[in-house]
Amino acid sequence: MPDTPRPAPAGGPASPAIEAEPVAGTFVRRHRLSTRLWHWGNVVVVFVLLTSGLTIFNAHPMLYWGEYGANHDRSVFQIGSNANGGFVRAGELRIDTTDVLGRWEDAQGVTRQRAFPGWATLPSSYNLALARRWHLSFAWLFVLGTGGYLLWSLANRHLTRDLLPAVHELAPGHLWHEVREHARLRFPGGAAAARYNSLQTLSYVPVLLLLLPLLVLTGLTMSPAMNAAWPWLLDLFGGRQSARSLHFLAATGIVLFVVVHLAMVVLAGPVNEVRSMITGRFRLPPVRNPSERA
Repeated sequence: MPDTPRPAPAGGPASPAIEAEPVAGTFVRRHRLSTRLWHWGNVVVVFVLLTSGLTIFNAHPMLYWGEYGANHDRSVFQIGSNANGGFVRAGELRIDTTDVLGRWEDAQGVTRQRAFPGWATLPSSYNLALARRWHLSFAWLFVLGTGGYLLWSLANRHLTRDLLPAVHELAPGHLWHEVREHARLRFPGGAAAARYNSLQTLSYVPVLLLLLPLLVLTGLTMSPAMNAAWPWLLDLFGGRQSARSLHFLAATGIVLFVVVHLAMVVLAGPVNEVRSMITGRFRLPPVRNPSERA
């Protein structure tokens, strides 16, 4: 994550670092070692958590809201199959998903009736006990790694200095300008490329401070042992079944974030972006917008 200071608002005093901003084509230090370690560690940890979580979901591919939920209760979401094929149902909305979700063929051509296909789950064959061991083991790695990263980011001011948006960056006119520039694939150049723009901060901060804590707390709420130790979690989320539904939604949000993140890395220049996340060094791209020179 960028170490380059964020520019001061219009009319505000400029720091010495801003006055001596490097020019396009030069290398700058962009990502701290702690960020790089956390990022690549999460590539493995989140992959295992998501794929093992899908295997766990396959054991009962229905979601409920409230205290209770079982096979004969009306679910709010379901991935299933019947004589006509696979389907996804959300409330009263039902979509056919044969050969994708609900009912599909494995590599040997055998028809399977499970929510998610084997290529998307860990393990690829259905094994609930093994999936739970993978999930719980890596969940602790996720909690320790993310908790440590957030505490370190607070201590070195990375969270408040680099990730939290400045007040002037939340102005509607500024945000609309950012949206239009990104829609046209006009990404910042020069020293501005080494800093987070408004859209990045407004996506990273909710993930770090909302989605990730929600994943952890709802995961704890599904544990009978934690229900006994911290019964307030059940009250907070309205029961274990509600927590399970929120856990699934939060995980879906993480998947969507990763998809958008990878797309932006490809569009912005994958070699430069990936190199900066490995070595910490980032080559400033050329300035495309004359206003960036200001």
